[in-house]
Amino acid sequence: MLPQPTIKPGRRMPEKLNRESVQGWLKTRKGWKRKSNALVKEFQFPSFRNSIVFVNRVATLADEADHHPDIDIRFDRVTLTLSTHSARGITDKDLKLAEQVDFATSAS
Repeated sequence: MLPQPTIKPGRRMPEKLNRESVQGWLKTRKGWKRKSNALVKEFQFPSFRNSIVFVNRVATLADEADHHPDIDIRFDRVTLTLSTHSARGITDKDLKLAEQVDFATSAS
């Protein structure tokens, strides 16, 4: 049996989005894919240093949202995986953070 997710006091558990909602969102976003119960996108940069600068931007956004993605760094490529563990799937928190990441990368 899976352990029960813990929610910080004063917060409600985010609701898992249905398949249609996620598919509709994906149609409007470039590069994001659904992989099981998560959103995944790979970003490519001209250098390792640029990859790390991007990861630091994502870290700032994630801390501000109190929602932290899985991050895989491979030299000039960074893969983000977004999922809300307490909901065991994709929630509005994931969509919002993905949109913020896309905006932050388009502004560079």
